[in-house]
Order: sequence, then C-alpha cells, then structure tokens
Amino acid sequence: MKNIRNMDVEWGYTGDTGPEHWHTLCDWFSLGAKYPYQSPVNLSKTLISENKANREITFFYKNEEFTEKEFKNTFHFVPPNTESYVIFEEEKYYLTDIHFHTPSEHTFDGEHCPLEFHLVHMNNSGENLVVGCLFTITKEANKFSKDQKAFIWETETHQQWFDPSIFLPEKKSHFHYLGSLTTPPTKGPVHWFVFDTVQKMDHDFFQRIDEGMLPFNNRPVQELNGRKVYFTE
Repeated sequence: MKNIRNMDVEWGYTGDTGPEHWHTLCDWFSLGAKYPYQSPVNLSKTLISENKANREITFFYKNEEFTEKEFKNTFHFVPPNTESYVIFEEEKYYLTDIHFHTPSEHTFDGEHCPLEFHLVHMNNSGENLVVGCLFTITKEANKFSKDQKAFIWETETHQQWFDPSIFLPEKKSHFHYLGSLTTPPTKGPVHWFVFDTVQKMDHDFFQRIDEGMLPFNNRPVQELNGRKVYFTE
C-alpha cells in the first residue's frame, strides 16, 4: 500500500482503481474509508427520521468569479475568493468548489437522475458541508439556457462569473444526513443537504462542461448503517 502522504494516487471508476478498490490504493484512502457513514445513499421520504432539531440551511450566495478546472475525473468551478457561503447551526461554511457526477450519486427511492451537482463548502475548522442538486438534461428553455445570460464565460482565460444560486431549486425542501466525501479519501463526517426537487439543465450548457469527461463518474450507493436521514420542507 502506498504512503499516506502520496496525494497523487491514480483512481477512477472502473477496473483495479474503481470504487471497490479505492481503500486499497494508499493509506490516506484507507483511512478515509474507515469512517462508517459513507456517501452517497438512497434517499426516500419513507425512511426519514423524526426531525426534532433545526435542519435549516441559509444561503448567502453572490455573483462572483470562478475558475474552470478539470481534476478528480470531473469538471470543477472553483471560486478563488470564496465570497459565497451558507450558515448551518450558526456555523459559516464557505463555497469552495462546484462539480458534477453522471449519473447522480444519490438516488431517490432507488432511482438515479441523469446528473448531480455538488456544491462543496468548508468552515474555518476544515469541516465539509455539501449541497446536492439533481437534474435532468433538456433542450427546453431553462435558467441555464444561453439566452438567459446567467454566465459570463471567458474561454481564453477559463474564467466565469455567475451567482451559484442558479444551481439551487426554487423550493428548498431537502434531505439532511451525515456522510462522507464521495471521492477518495471518502472521509467524514460531512453534512449533506440534498434537494428533493429535480431540476432541468440546458443540454448545450451541460455539453460545454462535459466535453472530454468520463461517461460516468458516480460512486455506488452506500449502506445507511443505521444512521438517521431527516427531511425539511
């Protein structure tokens, strides 16, 4: 097994470097896999726990600069200035990355959606909170359509300017559970908030960011292992 500090270990979604082998590729990955509450999971309103605590999340997103990057087997929007953030349980988590998985990693009642975006946040203690947004892909007009001009895209410099709220549904009802990152080192705990609304994403917009990416890059659904899943209207 490779040294724990080797952060450039190759991994993928098929063969000897696929999800079932991630924990064998290096000590760092093995350590993350030991966290018992792994992600993604199947989400269903038939399985939710009684919600006695406040599971509300408040978004403070703004139009800001993003840089286009391709790493960890997907396309990423990375904000160099991390101006957008969310507040959960009086803790501020800054938006550090937006990326996607095809098909979706989380399932609703056992069913995948074509696309899932993850908006990754981190607090000042290095703890993660991830927001999951599921989509279908369509040629019908929607908020991602080019004529909506929601994105300013500088192709030569690989820079974009947009408000990350565009990825959020109008209705904010969501599932919440404790899980892990879905890519190596799959460490936890991570607060997951997954909106139950399946939105529409413009086909041309998705083709632009999907060019050259893997045909699928979703980690299989993991066992709940007795953990609680909450739902907030």
